[in-house]
Amino acid sequence: MDRHLEVLGTRGQRQVPFAESLTELNGRFQSASPEEILRWAIDTFSPKLALANSFGAEDVLLIDMLSRLYPPTKILTLDTGRLPEETYEVMERVRERYKVSIESYFPDREAVERLERERGFYSFRRSVEERKFCCGIRKVEPLGRALVGLDAWMTGLRREQAATRTGLDIVEIDEAHGSIVKLNPLAGWTEQQVWDYIRMHNVPYNALHDRGYPSIGCAPCTRAIQPGEDIRAGRWWWESPTTKECGLHLTQGNSDPSRKI
Repeated sequence: MDRHLEVLGTRGQRQVPFAESLTELNGRFQSASPEEILRWAIDTFSPKLALANSFGAEDVLLIDMLSRLYPPTKILTLDTGRLPEETYEVMERVRERYKVSIESYFPDREAVERLERERGFYSFRRSVEERKFCCGIRKVEPLGRALVGLDAWMTGLRREQAATRTGLDIVEIDEAHGSIVKLNPLAGWTEQQVWDYIRMHNVPYNALHDRGYPSIGCAPCTRAIQPGEDIRAGRWWWESPTTKECGLHLTQGNSDPSRKI
C-alpha cells in the first residue's frame, strides 16, 4: 500500500509519510510518551524537522530527550535582541552539555532600526497592537525564515500554560507556514511533570526560573510572578490573559481534524 500523501501547501507540492488524519494521530498520541512522539517525528520528517526553542523549562527538557535519539534534530532559536542575560547563559550551557549546534535567527536589521527610530524603545507597552507589531518584527518574521524548507517543527507548548492554549493538539497543520506539520509533544504534560523530569536528569535550565519566572521572553516584557498568580502572568503583564501570544502560535487548535498528513 502506498503510505504517502501529496500535500499542496503555499510552498509547493511535497510528500510526507503516513496518510492519517489529525484526529487519528492525536488519538493515537494521547497515551504516548513525549519520547515516543519525538521518535515518530524523527522517523517521519527528519532531516526536514526542527525544534523551535526559547530555552524555557519545556524547551531544554525536549533538547535532553532529543539528545537520546538519533539522528540529531535541528535546534533553532529566535534572538530578538532583547533577551535576558540568563537566557544566553543557559543557551551556552546547553550547547556545551549536549554538544549541539544552536541556529539563531535575528530580526531584520532595517526593520528594528525603523521601529526604534519611529516608535521608540517601549512602544510595545502602549497597546496590544503596538506590542504585536514589535513581536511581528522580532519573532514572527524571523520564525518564518527559520521554517523555510522544513516539513515539520516542534515546540514545548503545554495546554496548562495559558488560557490561549487549552485547545492545543499534539499534532497540527501550521497553515501560517506553508501547511507544514507542527508538533507539541508536551501538550498534555503538567508543570510538575516538567520539573520532575528536569531534576531527575539534571537538565540545565534558565536561572530566572528560580527567581519566580515560570515563563520567560524578552527582558522588558517579562517579570517574576507573585504566589498564586497564573504562570503566564509575568508575560506582558499589562495585558489581559486572552491576548498573551506573540503571534508564533496563533493557529493551534484550528486545523481541520479530518485533514490528512
